[in-house]
Order: sequence, then structure tokens, then C-alpha cells
Amino acid sequence: MIEELVAYLAIVGALLWWLLVLIPWQPWRTREQLEPNVIGAKPLLDDITVLIPARNESEYIRQTLEALHQQGAGIHIIVVDDQSVDGTATQAKKYGAQVISGSTPPAGWSGKLWALEQGLREVRTPYTLLLDADIELMPGMLTTLKAKAQQEKLVLVSIMAEPPMMRFFERLLMPPFIFFFKLLYPFALANKPGSHVAAAAGGCILVKTEALHTVGAFLSLHDALIDDCTLAARVKQAGLKSWVGLSHSARIHRGYHKLKPIWEMVERSAYTQLQYSPVMLVICTLVMASMFWFALLAPLLFPGTTAYTISVLAWTAMLITYFPTLIYYRRSLLWALTLPIAGTLYLAMTWTSAFRYWQGERASWKDRRYESKPHN
Repeated sequence: MIEELVAYLAIVGALLWWLLVLIPWQPWRTREQLEPNVIGAKPLLDDITVLIPARNESEYIRQTLEALHQQGAGIHIIVVDDQSVDGTATQAKKYGAQVISGSTPPAGWSGKLWALEQGLREVRTPYTLLLDADIELMPGMLTTLKAKAQQEKLVLVSIMAEPPMMRFFERLLMPPFIFFFKLLYPFALANKPGSHVAAAAGGCILVKTEALHTVGAFLSLHDALIDDCTLAARVKQAGLKSWVGLSHSARIHRGYHKLKPIWEMVERSAYTQLQYSPVMLVICTLVMASMFWFALLAPLLFPGTTAYTISVLAWTAMLITYFPTLIYYRRSLLWALTLPIAGTLYLAMTWTSAFRYWQGERASWKDRRYESKPHN
């Protein structure tokens, strides 16, 4: 009986891998890319305000601001110092930013969104760039974002910054992070007007300031932990166009030296992705187990040529879908063999997120704790 169940789960896992290969929108591909053109003189960017929420970011914000000043002339930079206890505000002022001293978030607000709300009140330009304090833009990137928005009549353009991949856990977990994000939020569908799928990468979003006011940002999403995709959803619900893609020209320069900071980053919103549903958690677990354990390891779990056939089919489909991510980030294809390990770790992070939620903590980030919402 148990062997039959294992065999059934292995078959389901292999079928799911091939379904992923064959679905028309192919979320595993890396077609949606945006890189800057080579430019000469610095362009005039006085129609853009960069809005950076920053809490204890003195170690990183200098590099971010230096890169911004290379983008063009006339750019306005606002840093909302979210009650930092380090030298964030001093560093921001030193590198030419207008600094706003943020206040304590009201009940129900996430710290980041309250900081953005305070900063938005000072924005007077047609465009607003929402930028994380640890993201460096390569020269010409901001001009390219604006050109993309204007040429395609987009009100929101977002790029997923290239994560660090120098250390072991970064190499093990960062490419899969992008891979899984694109499976959850297929870019081809997110960029299609009329599709119910919406996505954005919160680290770097260029948006029309008027559109932010139209959709009621940031009040309308004040308690969202996945605020980037929630903002994109509000934009699409308003009948406006958005686009999300990948880029090598926006880079996260905050390193992850150990597993712990990656674990904390993921568990902050992992259970939120499942809408705090135990049923969705069980389904997610069964799907991940069937795809990464039972299908790939079938010959070790039950005997027979069928097990080898299932395993070969599953491995083939997995490699087909994961290779484009590794190729895009210039990683060795041998890292594909570690995807089952990464998938297992991400599943464990999701369960940790769920346990914390059940214990009354919806999330914990930047020394702030967000309590679980009571169930009706």
C-alpha cells in the first residue's frame, strides 16, 4: 500500500514537471529582460524622484546613492530614515539626499510602507522610483526604465535586481529564489493586460506618481507584506499597464554570509504567499514532495524499471526548466543538481513561517514584530 502511494506521488511529480515545461506561458524562461543602452552625457532626470525607505542601512546606502548620482542630472533623492539607530541619516545627507525623519508606524502599517507613505507626500515629480537601500543601479538604468515606460505606455516598470551569488548559500539559494518567484508570478502573464496575474520586484519600481495616488498607495496596501506584487495588482485592477523583468544592471550589494539571513528573509512572507491557509500549505508540501523527492528519487524508493523511467523524465524536465535561470546568471549548470536541496530548504522556510504565524507572529523584520491577524 505504501509503495503504491509512493509510486503514485512519483508519477504525479513527473507529470507536474512536464506540465511546467509545456504550459504556454513558460514561466521558467528568461525572455523578459531590460538592460541600459550605452549613453554619453548624463541625461536630465529632473522628472524623477527616488524614494528610499531606510532602517539601519548605513553600511549599504552610500553605494546606492553614489550609483544614483551617476544616472543623470537633476535627480531628486528622498531617503526616509525609518528610526535608524546607526548613521543612515548622516550617510544619506552626506551623499546629497533629502532626509525625512520617519515616525513610528501606525497600527496595522508595515514599517516599509509607512516610510514610503511619508516620503510620497514630498514627491512633486511625474515619476517616482521606489528603490531599496541596498540596490545599486548601473549607469543608464534609470533612463532605460523611463524610456520603457514611455514607449510602451506603462505606468509601472519593475526589474528584479540581481542577487549576490558569491558565497555558497547565495549560489545555492538565490537562483532558485528567482526561479520559484517566476513560477508563482509568471512574468509573461503579469505583463499581459487583462491577465489577473500581477507582479513587481519591490527593490526597484519606477511608477507614475499620479498612478500611485490613483490606486491609493500606500494606504490601500498599508499592511501588505508582499507589497510589491500587491501594488502591481492595484495598478492592473485600475486598468493600467505594468511590466516586470530581469536585469543584470540592478544589483543587490547586501551579501548573505550565512543561511540564517536568507531563511529570515523568506520566512517573513512565505506563509503569506499561501494566504495563511493550512490547506494550501499541505497542498504545497505534497506538490514539492512529489516533484523534488518522489519523482526524482523514485529508483531509491521503489524497485522496477518504471521507477527509473519516472526519475529520468522528472530530471529531464527539471533541467529543462532550471537551466535558463542558471544560464542567465552565468552559473555552472552543475548547480541544477542542487535544486532539490534548495526546494527542500524553501519548503522548510515556509513551514517555519507557518509555525510563527500560528504562534501569533505574522512576520518579524527590521526589529519589528507584526502579529497574526485574528480569524473571523
